[in-house]
Amino acid sequence: MEFSIKTGAAEKQSYSTAVVGIFENGKLSAAAKALDSQCNGLIKAAITDGDITGKAGSTLLLRHLPNVACQRVLLVGLGADSKAVEAKDWLEAMRAALKTLLDLGSTDAAMFLTELPEDAEWAVSQTLVTLADLRYRLEGFKKQPEVKVALNALHLFVGKKAVEDGEAGLKLGQALAAGMSLTKDLGNQPSNYCTPTHLANTAQAIADDYKLDIEVLERADMEKLGMGSLLSVAKGSIEPPKLVSLHYRGGNKKDKPVVLVGKGITFDSGGISLKPGEGMDEMKYDMLGAGTVLGVMKAVAEAGLPINVTGVVVTCENMPAGNASKPGDIVTTMSGQTIEILNTDAEGRLILCDTLTYVAKFEPAAVIDIATLTGACIIALGHVNTGLYANDDALANDLLAAAQEARDWAWRMPLNPEYDEQLKSNFADIANIGGRPAGSVTAAMFLQRFAKDYTWAHLDIAGTGWKSGAAKGATGRPVPLLVSFLKNRSKRKKS
Repeated sequence: MEFSIKTGAAEKQSYSTAVVGIFENGKLSAAAKALDSQCNGLIKAAITDGDITGKAGSTLLLRHLPNVACQRVLLVGLGADSKAVEAKDWLEAMRAALKTLLDLGSTDAAMFLTELPEDAEWAVSQTLVTLADLRYRLEGFKKQPEVKVALNALHLFVGKKAVEDGEAGLKLGQALAAGMSLTKDLGNQPSNYCTPTHLANTAQAIADDYKLDIEVLERADMEKLGMGSLLSVAKGSIEPPKLVSLHYRGGNKKDKPVVLVGKGITFDSGGISLKPGEGMDEMKYDMLGAGTVLGVMKAVAEAGLPINVTGVVVTCENMPAGNASKPGDIVTTMSGQTIEILNTDAEGRLILCDTLTYVAKFEPAAVIDIATLTGACIIALGHVNTGLYANDDALANDLLAAAQEARDWAWRMPLNPEYDEQLKSNFADIANIGGRPAGSVTAAMFLQRFAKDYTWAHLDIAGTGWKSGAAKGATGRPVPLLVSFLKNRSKRKKS
């Protein structure tokens, strides 16, 4: 699809559709006012007659207005008139406008972004991400693929002073959309297709496309490193585990990398602690931490951010078998700490803990792990906020600021040392579960024990990475949060 940043008067453009904004009090945006003058007040008359209220997300399509070169004019409500449009209202308006454009069959469209809640870079990138979300379909698994929509060109009009920011937003938005689509694809693909080997191959494809360095550890390599915890999860499956490190070096050679670690359980049966059958099909999404890492690496490389990032994917299946781990088993981690496995369905932390020990070799500036780790996080925060844990206030604040900017929400959760009491074991250094109370917190406390040598954060995306119900599927979160974080960090380094 073609995208462009343009400047120019709305009344002088001739496209299939022009999209202009209006407000709840009947006020017209600058572009709407210009077109209204051309058509002798017909836009204003439609508002006066009550055909559209101006409420955020409301739309009205007008066709063949006299003296207007565009075939259609789509009015979209921007909410209350104020000095700056509310970001929430603006995003709602853009989603409604883009959905209407896709439903119309319009071949091209001009959107006049003259009233913005933020800078043009933010607005343009958000527009492209929203459009990609609306257009997204999982390809390759239906005999009759869905018919593609007709819209093939979108021209975004900004003020002359905003062209440079608009172009930056175009590049960032396309990169974000590509990364999020990859994450969604990996989460939505069936587990007989998206195996640990498939994740490793996807990482290899990213490395090939963007000339990144890559390392892939096989089972024998993990055995030599003493990754007994990771291997205890993988041994019940015929699928071989993989540990993939993907290195993007866009920053100064001397700069330490930000390391992203993604949990990649490509199917989670629960192991011997078997999950209930209902809804088990959705356990293919337990690799969305890994899917997020790969999506972020693609987006960062596509955007060419000036920062060093290492993406690490640890992936296997958690299956019941005669040789699978059993409740009560004790395993030894790469760090030398021993773990009593009280529940084999608390497997994500078992593969992450060895990986968190392993990544210390990269001398990281910071480590952020991403995992669909606990159902308890869904109970605590629902499907709105990602659970954020960190052993460093500055890192936590940077991630929260990025979440705010990207509208990819996160909420900081506690790591009080008193929670460690729940993880005590009579027989090993630590138990892998701490009971029902504060289940998301105790999971993070478990991981923190293996991340003491560096600045660390943990994102529990169990409630935000996936949607259930009629709209079942991967959301692409928290790719926007992490790309925003890395972008902001790279700007700070540059200055």
